[in-house]
Amino acid sequence: MPARSSFREVRSFWCLIVFLVLLVGLSSPARSDETVLKAPAESWTKLIDVPTADPARADQVRNGLSWLLLDEQIVHRPGGHDDFSRTVYKIVDRPGLEQGAGIDLQFDPSRHKVTLNHLRIIRDGIVLDRLADAKFDIFRQEKDAERGVFDGWLTAHINIDDVRVGDTIDYATTYKTTPLIGKDLFFFNFSTEWEEPVALIRSSVTWPADQPLEVKARGTQVKPTISSSGSDTVYLWEIPSPKPVKVEDNLPTEYPARGSVDVASTADWQGVVDAVAPYYKPATTFPPAFAAQLDAITLKRPMPEDRMIQAMRLVQDQIRYVSLSIGTGSYIPRDPATVILSGFGDCKDKALLLTSSLVRLGISAQVALTDLDEGRALDQHLPALRAFDHAIVKATIGKETYWLDATNYLQGGKAHDFPQADYGFALPPFGTGKLEKMPSAVPANPSVQVAEEFVFPDKLGDPLSLTVFSTYVGADADSMRSRLAGRSLSDLSDTYLKYYSKQYPGIQSVAKLEIVDRRDGNIVSVKESYKLPAQALAANDLAKDFPIRASDLGNFLPTPTIVGRTGPVSLGSALYRRHKVTVRNLKARFSGGPMKSIATPYVSLKASWSNTPTEFEVEWNFKTLATEVPAKAIADYLKSVDDISRELEWRYDFTYQDPEDPPANVEVRDPGLEQERVFASLLLLSVFLGVPLFMAYRRSRR
Repeated sequence: MPARSSFREVRSFWCLIVFLVLLVGLSSPARSDETVLKAPAESWTKLIDVPTADPARADQVRNGLSWLLLDEQIVHRPGGHDDFSRTVYKIVDRPGLEQGAGIDLQFDPSRHKVTLNHLRIIRDGIVLDRLADAKFDIFRQEKDAERGVFDGWLTAHINIDDVRVGDTIDYATTYKTTPLIGKDLFFFNFSTEWEEPVALIRSSVTWPADQPLEVKARGTQVKPTISSSGSDTVYLWEIPSPKPVKVEDNLPTEYPARGSVDVASTADWQGVVDAVAPYYKPATTFPPAFAAQLDAITLKRPMPEDRMIQAMRLVQDQIRYVSLSIGTGSYIPRDPATVILSGFGDCKDKALLLTSSLVRLGISAQVALTDLDEGRALDQHLPALRAFDHAIVKATIGKETYWLDATNYLQGGKAHDFPQADYGFALPPFGTGKLEKMPSAVPANPSVQVAEEFVFPDKLGDPLSLTVFSTYVGADADSMRSRLAGRSLSDLSDTYLKYYSKQYPGIQSVAKLEIVDRRDGNIVSVKESYKLPAQALAANDLAKDFPIRASDLGNFLPTPTIVGRTGPVSLGSALYRRHKVTVRNLKARFSGGPMKSIATPYVSLKASWSNTPTEFEVEWNFKTLATEVPAKAIADYLKSVDDISRELEWRYDFTYQDPEDPPANVEVRDPGLEQERVFASLLLLSVFLGVPLFMAYRRSRR
């Protein structure tokens, strides 16, 4: 007990210190004379003539700004590089004043030194120099603070006085960049096309000839002009008036939204590994209380797979997520003991802590770097430290490899079925020095199952009852468990009630939500109970036009416009969901009628129904069968989405009753049988009358 109490006190102390530091940092203005300077551009830069806009693209200009020049010039220097950037645009309409009369310079003070080289307004052919009058309002704008991410970047805002429609703004800056780690690594990326017209995109890199650079184009055929300048090599790209690109929605990560070029000092990821590996070695010492928890796992869990899961939950659930990615904190994790005592950490911190814990438990593990959004396209880029924004854990037990994300929490399941991290590619620091592909799970069974049971009243005046059983498995169980932890049951119950109220006005909840969470099996079950009073059932003839529908079975599928579409449509991770509706206590036998299934190479909806004299049941099974839809198949795909939406809701007149059975002493007449009897009688009558008449006719002829 004393050790645990001490651990909590120390953790509370560290949390208070961190809060006060963040509070002071967020509220204190930066000193402009220490962060942004004013000085002419250095002699190695080249000022080119400002090109004129292409009049044929005037109708594509947006927001009142016509972009004339985007020029970036980079030169090597010992320990880093200098980046000269010049931007020129013309304000052609009133909306351009809001955006064009202000300049934002964003920088990381731990590795950037920023200089404003010139600021000019060109008005009616006259150049007005505004550099001397420029004032910097420097502030720290943490865009992701609500998610617990603090990066320490600053923004220097310059408000340009007396800007008018028709003015051309010409400004240039130089960033002197000194890498915090991996000082020999260089990476530069630029877009070869914009969504708006640009008269000229120009990029150049001047680098020592004995350190040749790697160049990799993505989504473009643009190539550099390579020349020599003394002991340096100059790589130059000039792209006059590139055609504006239309960025399409729902593109797969692997498909480039626009053309771009990577320039890097190496094509081998081993260079990145060498830069980060020293900081990701597992720790061997832990605070006593935490070490005792790991030792308890060893005693209680003889199987390494079980120890792995328990260690993952320990780090996920006890260490909250806060990212102090400031300065070297962007790349270097904090010591696991510090993370434990403070009670918080970012992805790097938690990944290294989990790795160290697993190693102590006798499990081979290491941190792996990946990217949350662009991880599936890492293999399409040249190596760079900034290619990664996330850290996970690669664990190996026997021949099995597991990918664990320590930033998740309340995760369930066992080693054989827990939802593993899947961000595409990852780079483990201690391995082959190459990217490794994470496997993507394909569900064999539905991960979400919803079963609705409607029971119609026995007699007039009684209410209809509805019971809903929802079952979540795997990753969907993790999501539901997190949702339940973050919301009150009454709030969640109100959300569900509002959903059913739209379909069945007047419906009422009759019991609290019943939650069953089997974390080891990673199954979360939710039971809802409702009643629909008799007057609500009778209102607006609801029972005569009673809707049954499947929720969340395809209504989330992307539906991009097909006009001018050239890229595929991303469907995301594989899905398998089921929805079943059972209606009981009916007065007739109902059928599914024209209900049909839909099958394409990309999505599938299988609908089926069954019945008894008093029950009717409908079941829908929805699957995505591919991760993306090719551009040439989008029209057929969109049709299937429409077909699916139509098949997810049906309406029935559940007031219909089959005719009552007749009394036992009353003969039951079958209309079809009666028709057959009449036809047979007429046939016999024709034979009896027709044959004698025919014989008499023949005798008269003779």
